[in-house]
Amino acid sequence: MSEERAEVVEGVPVLAGSEARYVEPTRPTGALSPLAAHTVAVVGVSAVAGAAAMALVRRRKVRKMARKRRRMLAPVLASRSFLVDVHVLGERK
Repeated sequence: MSEERAEVVEGVPVLAGSEARYVEPTRPTGALSPLAAHTVAVVGVSAVAGAAAMALVRRRKVRKMARKRRRMLAPVLASRSFLVDVHVLGERK
């Protein structure tokens, strides 16, 4: 067994009924390389994380300003809303 040599075979595809020739592997159109796909994923996740952080900071700022405004104004005891219809009339003849 140790004296036998293993045969080295190159995996080259051969089309049936024709001469042996090398067939170039093709990549599906529109497919991204693994590095490009990874880069796109990282950029997308980073953008979403940045937008979430900005929304959180803005919400905190708005709440702080609302709390400050409430302290400055007099307390509201009651609130009512009315539907008002205003007409501008001319002189009577």
